Amino acid sequence: MNISVQRRMAAEILKCGIERVWIDPTQLERVKMAMSKDDIRALIKEGVIKKKQKKGISSARVKKLKEQRKKGRRRGPGSRRGAAGARTPQKERWMATIRALRKTLKQLRDTGKIDRKVYRKLYRMAKGGAFRSRGHLFLYMKEHDLLKQ
Repeated sequence: MNISVQRRMAAEILKCGIERVWIDPTQLERVKMAMSKDDIRALIKEGVIKKKQKKGISSARVKKLKEQRKKGRRRGPGSRRGAAGARTPQKERWMATIRALRKTLKQLRDTGKIDRKVYRKLYRMAKGGAFRSRGHLFLYMKEHDLLKQ
């Protein structure tokens, strides 16, 4: 049974491709009798002809991978492209370190564990890149007896 003309008209009315037009297989005789666009519109209203849903791309796999990455998985050396400096730029690393050091120095000064002169000296040293981390800063202070007990 050839209903290609009816299918084409339905596609025009539904504003979709011919492949997305669904015709009820039990009502094929009625569809074949439809000769005008008005007849097709009537069949669409009755639900004999419908527009199929678009086929999409599932994002389930992407979501699953994102969840894994959030947990810290899939970040090993085999998944990395680009140098360490490209993944976290040197400036960002420096900013994280210097902010931690300055925050620590301020806390030590405010609690009275170091005086203002020592604070200034260590602040300048930190700015000059003398300390790798907070741990390194504390080690330096211990070695030079700068912490008040």
